[in-house]
Amino acid sequence: MTGNKLLNTGNRYPDARDQRPVTSSQQPTTSIQQPVSSDQQPATSKGFTLIEVMVAMAIMAIVLVSVYRMHSQTLTMNTANRFYTQAPMLAQGKLAQLETRTSGIIAGDSGDFGEKFPGYSWNVSVEEVAIEALGEVANDFKQIDLTVSYNEYVYSVRTYRLMRD
Repeated sequence: MTGNKLLNTGNRYPDARDQRPVTSSQQPTTSIQQPVSSDQQPATSKGFTLIEVMVAMAIMAIVLVSVYRMHSQTLTMNTANRFYTQAPMLAQGKLAQLETRTSGIIAGDSGDFGEKFPGYSWNVSVEEVAIEALGEVANDFKQIDLTVSYNEYVYSVRTYRLMRD
């Protein structure tokens, strides 16, 4: 038996041939826990308190309002960028179209850009420019103001042309 005890000194599991009683410090530990009965459970709540729910809802409201504002601002910026990209091209095209008219540009003319650009409209005004240094040529010198608008956005172009009547 003495030889057997030397072998079991570092062993947590006692040999069946060992006659010593097994103490609790020598028992092997396992990771399996015994279920706790309902009368032994600690007194903790199984849900959220009212203040926790209110704080969570307040945080969600702040986040959702921020996301809504960001989305709204993104849509507004997208509309503005589209307008300020298309308006110069529409104005240039309308000026070219007005200059190629055989009857000349009519002062106070206006219209829209058709089905391709719904909501876009244009307005043109023509004024004579009096410049004494040009002499008789000044009678043919015109100031042309063209305005392209879409909802609250407005793009204006002013140009000067030498136009004979």
